Amino acid sequence: MSGRLVLVRHGQSFANVDRRLDTRPPGTDLTPLGRDQAQAFARGTGRPALLAHSVAARASQTAAVIGAEVDVATHQLLGIHEVQVGQLENRNDDEAIAEFNAIYERWHHGELDVPLPGGETGNDLLDRYVPVLTELRLRYLDDHDWNGDIVLVSHGAAIRLSAAVLAGVDANFALDNHLSNAESVVLAPITDGRWSCLRWGALTPPFYPKAESTAVADAVHAGTDPMG
Repeated sequence: MSGRLVLVRHGQSFANVDRRLDTRPPGTDLTPLGRDQAQAFARGTGRPALLAHSVAARASQTAAVIGAEVDVATHQLLGIHEVQVGQLENRNDDEAIAEFNAIYERWHHGELDVPLPGGETGNDLLDRYVPVLTELRLRYLDDHDWNGDIVLVSHGAAIRLSAAVLAGVDANFALDNHLSNAESVVLAPITDGRWSCLRWGALTPPFYPKAESTAVADAVHAGTDPMG
């Protein structure tokens, strides 16, 4: 088998600018900067063998920009949209962001049955997201005649949780290291159905958490988009 799975966070959306919890598809569109970020990703990554995206507008638009740049058709896949935040949808106040991050942190530490208020649990996310990755692996990456990367345009929180679980990435590292828009996590299939994480954003293994970090407080006060 030859090829990697490249999980790309979409380019900047208008909701990202507002630091809003925008998770319900189709969601907001890309900003002009978001389109530039998608184009820059395409120029730096080479031509994938397969390019796919979630049902969200920001993901499909990111994939369309990438596809136009590298001359590859895009495909929509169900199940890989962002974690659904329920009653926190479209909020950008510190209280909502803190609540999201507190529950998201618990998921990374193994409490996957804890639900967001009116939204999904960590297991809900993994139950719809991981089978898509498994199907891509079985159909393409495990085929010895396959040659090339699969680029999947998806969403920050969903990518970080799924990749950390599949590749055994340290929970605190995954919480500390958000993905900026158009950054990616790169996974490679290894033996017995397992995955290895080759790159997380700009970082390569071994992956270590930041010293004395507090993921929830940092995410609230940093002024950054909470979904990264």
